[in-house]
Amino acid sequence: MAERDGSGRKILGSSSSDSSPVVDSASGAPTRSVLGRSTTGAVSFDPDHSAGGPARGQSGGSAVLRRDRQKRKPGIKTLVLIVVASLVFIPVGLFTLGWFQFSKIPTVNVSAVLSPRGSRSGTNYLIVGTDSRAGIDVNDPNSGAFLSGEVSGSRTDTIMVLHVDGATTQLTSIPRDLWVTDPATGQKGRINSTFASGPSNLISAVQAMGIPVDQYLEINFVSFGRLVDAVGGITIDIPYPATDNQSGLSIVDAGPNRLNGTEALAYVRSRYYTELIDGKWRVDGTADIGRTDRQRTFLTALMREVAGERNPLQLFAIPGSLGAGMKRGSTFSYIDAIGLARTLKDASPETVVIPVTPRRTSGGADVLDLQPDARSVISGLAA
Repeated sequence: MAERDGSGRKILGSSSSDSSPVVDSASGAPTRSVLGRSTTGAVSFDPDHSAGGPARGQSGGSAVLRRDRQKRKPGIKTLVLIVVASLVFIPVGLFTLGWFQFSKIPTVNVSAVLSPRGSRSGTNYLIVGTDSRAGIDVNDPNSGAFLSGEVSGSRTDTIMVLHVDGATTQLTSIPRDLWVTDPATGQKGRINSTFASGPSNLISAVQAMGIPVDQYLEINFVSFGRLVDAVGGITIDIPYPATDNQSGLSIVDAGPNRLNGTEALAYVRSRYYTELIDGKWRVDGTADIGRTDRQRTFLTALMREVAGERNPLQLFAIPGSLGAGMKRGSTFSYIDAIGLARTLKDASPETVVIPVTPRRTSGGADVLDLQPDARSVISGLAA
């Protein structure tokens, strides 16, 4: 039977089998038991003290929240792993995507005719712009930049050599009217006609001039235009207002002009380039020589835009914009392309002019011959 105190209330923590009530020494009255503690001072079982329960005097909800917060809080190891994963996987992913896009560019097997390295320190890239009209929309309001004139077979409209030797870059144009011996036929003719027998034949014709060829790149008019548009246009400084009704060129204002793909090609293909100088329209009398100058200006501006592009989406769009209109030599790899882009990023290629003399053949063709001092210029490209 439970014991009661002097007022008749039950004494908690006591039973009939317990010892006599503990008496307060000061008052003489029996002491009241404290919940959870026996009269002997031993701690009784308290459910809140069981494993996982909050300490006495704590709110159970706040303790749980504190434990959950500690569990959710990322540790230093987790943060390090996230940073390392970002530094590794993002560049690898971008590299892989770039390689996939680059792999779509068709290749041309010209490895058998490329020049041996020997003791040369420089690398020559033969860049060829072809006059293929495939893929051009006849409804384009400026299609005259592409479709004017009759073209039989396949010829090169632009032939350039980019020479890279360390931080030094040089760009030279080979006039399409240069009179050479065709390696395939042994007959004399314009150098652009050697392309009719294939890229390897053109490479051999360039090598016969004394210029080594280490890599080969080919692009047609359509892809040139798409590439210009893919980088958002190119800026060319044009000294005078200019026009060419045959190519569709129409430049109203002198100075820096931002050209889109169609406008840039009308500029680079112009054969009847006419300028407004001192209030009078004057036809450029340099003919093919002036045209090669404009080609160098165009390509330099285009390379600067491509190499300077930092937007990943724009960079990945470039190979896709070229479609099948660009071809690369079978030895020109993705790593080669990255290396070339890094070289050209802050470069401004030096213009190298091959001295030529115009003349008319016995058959009435207007052609160009190499001048004697062209040898010294060409030897610099063979270093």
